[in-house]
Amino acid sequence: MSGLVVHDRIISDRGSRYAVSGGPARTRAEVETLLAALKQNKRFAKATHNSWAAILSGEPVKDDDGESGAGALMLQMLEREGLTDHVVIVTRWYGGKHLGGDRFRHVADALRHYFAARQG
Repeated sequence: MSGLVVHDRIISDRGSRYAVSGGPARTRAEVETLLAALKQNKRFAKATHNSWAAILSGEPVKDDDGESGAGALMLQMLEREGLTDHVVIVTRWYGGKHLGGDRFRHVADALRHYFAARQG
């Protein structure tokens, strides 16, 4: 799908791997279309979590996809960045060891990478 940008394997920690993706989206349907496009790649379809967040027409929406709290953190970062009508997706492949609070640092680092790449 045009508009979907994927930054693959940017963070690794204790067996877990993180990637970040995103693209323009103005509606929940467009978010779902981008998620479906991402999951056409089997690696992303089989990921443990594909957490996402977006601010669509001023309304915050998110889905932790089982990574409790990730969506809220992502929304905060989107608001600080002033990025609206755009979805960001942080993918995690669980490596077998719990990361505790470090998982939030990795989500934040993934988004910082995405924002920096957009500035480019």
